[in-house]
Amino acid sequence: MDVAIVTVGNELLAGDIENTNATWLARELTRRGAEVVRIVTVPDEESVIAETVGGWAEAFDAVVVTGGLGGTPDDLTMPGVAAGLGRELEVNPVAEADVAATIEEIYERRPDLEFDLKVEWYASMPAGATPIPNPEGLAPGCVAGNVYVLPGIPEEMRAVFDNVADDFGGTVATKTFHTPEPEGAMAEPLAAVATQFGVRVGSYPSRGGGPTRIKLTATDAAVLADASSWLVANAAAALVESEDELDEARGGGEDEARSDGEDEAQGDDEDETRGDGESRTAGGADAG
Repeated sequence: MDVAIVTVGNELLAGDIENTNATWLARELTRRGAEVVRIVTVPDEESVIAETVGGWAEAFDAVVVTGGLGGTPDDLTMPGVAAGLGRELEVNPVAEADVAATIEEIYERRPDLEFDLKVEWYASMPAGATPIPNPEGLAPGCVAGNVYVLPGIPEEMRAVFDNVADDFGGTVATKTFHTPEPEGAMAEPLAAVATQFGVRVGSYPSRGGGPTRIKLTATDAAVLADASSWLVANAAAALVESEDELDEARGGGEDEARSDGEDEAQGDDEDETRGDGESRTAGGADAG
């Protein structure tokens, strides 16, 4: 299942906030077996959203859109998605009832609040879309064809995604290794395993002299297992599945080296003591 992610927001493009939604979604979709093939951030502009979503909805199995569902003038995701799919933007009655109930709950908890929330705006979505409840906030998401629209606030985005998470799946499998060797030392075996088994290879060096992370990706678990076994057997560098194992291996090596060093030092001390004793004995005999 090929999935594209579209994150919407001028604040993302300006670097005002980190795009944690894209990272979380990519990781979660991959974990479920889907393959994320595109990630893009677009501004709060209806025409850009429409062009991106419309094109990707035709090209990929699913498109996940986050952000731009609030009640301010720059929240234009729903109109953009509707335009991109060639649908009218309309008030969804199910979403309208849900938003109205949420607003009522807010006023019950905080009767002192004074603000004007337009229920119709929050409940507007592409014609024929299915609303996705938002248990953490006001703006519901929706599913329109193969396009999934989620809120931009991370807590809300994750809660809404949970309601449709089972829609995403596939056969993509991954295997991660760690090695103390630099990336260049793994170039030859990584090229070979990619060619021989048709797996996708990722190599991610760590700054500051940390371990290099190696990731293999395949659409067949059996192929991935064979490729992983081959790489472990043919790589000159040590490969482990977690950094903890690497730390343990390093710790064991350091302890062994320390022990050897102490043994050598102790042996040197004994030799020196023995030598001094023998010299003194010989000297005493000569004196006598």
